[in-house]
Amino acid sequence: MWLTWNQLPKNMQTEAVRPYYDVLNAHRGSLLVKRVFDFSLALLLLVLLSPVWLVCALWVKLDSKGPVFFRQERVTTYGKVFKIHKFRTMVTGADKQGSEITVNNDSRVTRSGAFLRKYKLDEIPQLLDILAGNMSFVGTRPEVLKYVQKYTPVMRATLLLPAGITSQASIEYKDESALIENAADVDHVYLTQVLPQKMKFNLDSIQHFSLWSDVNTMFQTVVAVL
Repeated sequence: MWLTWNQLPKNMQTEAVRPYYDVLNAHRGSLLVKRVFDFSLALLLLVLLSPVWLVCALWVKLDSKGPVFFRQERVTTYGKVFKIHKFRTMVTGADKQGSEITVNNDSRVTRSGAFLRKYKLDEIPQLLDILAGNMSFVGTRPEVLKYVQKYTPVMRATLLLPAGITSQASIEYKDESALIENAADVDHVYLTQVLPQKMKFNLDSIQHFSLWSDVNTMFQTVVAVL
């Protein structure tokens, strides 16, 4: 649901966010079409990918102990917290054994998880999050709360839209784990180097928002994965 400026959370009613709000406010009709498109495509893909879903779920369950799904609190529109759906790709309790960020050759990643991550199959369950309205096909990747709390004022403009499965930043940083695998402090490097660069792409996408741009990003994502 699109909010008026005065309805936004107080920490988003800032001069840094205002230009991005005005751009999106002028495209409210397109935002409605975007939601209808997201819902319809997510529903269709859930049906078409049901055999893939079943195979992935069985592999995850047989490959290591633990649940099929990984559920973790993430942040989406207007700072709302929700529990994301992903196929579990790491050992149970991995979030308590290291950083929230996964690096190359991370020992916590399971055999099935390595394959699912490589081809982004672990994100198929996020179709449920799209149906629920917590996510979109294209938008800023949903971060955990502790990283969102470190956002600069302008970064909070990305919370004007639902979190996304993919984005231009995701494409540009598809090998993100390789950039930080040798860091002594992974969280520090992510917050001070990787996140600010990704946010430049995310904010630029808002400034040039259009449905055609979203569709183009989706096609680019498919090419990048392949």
